[in-house]
Amino acid sequence: MRMRPIVETDIDELQALARETGVGFTSLPDNRDFLAARIASTVSAFEERTPVDQRLYFFVLEDEETGRLAGCCAIEGQVGRETPFYHYRLGTLAHSSVQLDLHRTIDTLFLSSDHTGDAEVASLFLRPEYRGGDRRHQRNGALLSMMRWLFMAEFRDRFPDKVLAEMRGVFDERGRSPFWECLGSHFFPLAFDEADKLTGLGQKSFIGELMPKFPIYTPFLSDEARACIGQVHEHTRPALAMLKKQGLRWEGYIDIFDGGPTVEAYIDDVRGVRLSRRCRVEVKAGSLEQSPRPRWLAATTGMAGFRAAWLGRGPDEEGVVTLDEAEARRLEVAAGDTLRILDTEEEA
Repeated sequence: MRMRPIVETDIDELQALARETGVGFTSLPDNRDFLAARIASTVSAFEERTPVDQRLYFFVLEDEETGRLAGCCAIEGQVGRETPFYHYRLGTLAHSSVQLDLHRTIDTLFLSSDHTGDAEVASLFLRPEYRGGDRRHQRNGALLSMMRWLFMAEFRDRFPDKVLAEMRGVFDERGRSPFWECLGSHFFPLAFDEADKLTGLGQKSFIGELMPKFPIYTPFLSDEARACIGQVHEHTRPALAMLKKQGLRWEGYIDIFDGGPTVEAYIDDVRGVRLSRRCRVEVKAGSLEQSPRPRWLAATTGMAGFRAAWLGRGPDEEGVVTLDEAEARRLEVAAGDTLRILDTEEEA
């Protein structure tokens, strides 16, 4: 299994992934023209033909044995520069009455564009058959999530100070969002799926045009809707756990449609960025002994032909990491090249 940038010939597999993501996965809609444009944008970004603040880096997890795409993830260089990027910010209003000797604090939701200009890690999806199960697939989710920190660390000058991740909110067994039903549905004459699809396609202007400009008092919401604020979909819990482990935290921002949390951090404070380092490569003929559970994550240090994968061993005392021929082919590196590596056990 290895990570690489998406290319034009991946369009059919990417659309198949989009069909499997399910409700609430806004950033990967099942729209071939939109997906083709995402691929073209990524190719332009990796060739560094796109302005830094408009770059999209989209990666796929490739099964070398079958050539199939097992999953995907992405990094948006900066959000909100071309189209508005909205959240609700959870706040508090205090009310008091001297005459009645009462003091009340009430939670509120404010429409916000506070994250404009931040980077975003997004579109993380792993096909069910590549999750857990046999030993070969146990670390695929970690590879998808964590390789993005190696990429950002290696190309740090391409990114702003902060990074965020939007997490899918709560849906019931019928695919219904209680938060949307109680709030968003009253302002948009659309079904959730339709509104979600429009935002995924980048058509977000209707949000600012139709959503209320004044704070919303959460006691006016149903108990079921309030219980969704800052909570995640059951399938999103592993991804959220990995992000929290890296140091991303919820600071009170939620998705305006499903109420899911947005977690964030300063990029330089993210553990995978801080603890990764460069090593020189040596290659030995034949096959070297592999660890049953690799702890070393490696990524190449060139923008063109970027690759990432797990390694069975780490560097020696001189900072040299030795690869066997299969590992060198997987990462497309040769002796004398460099890799950015992360000891995930140290990182933990």
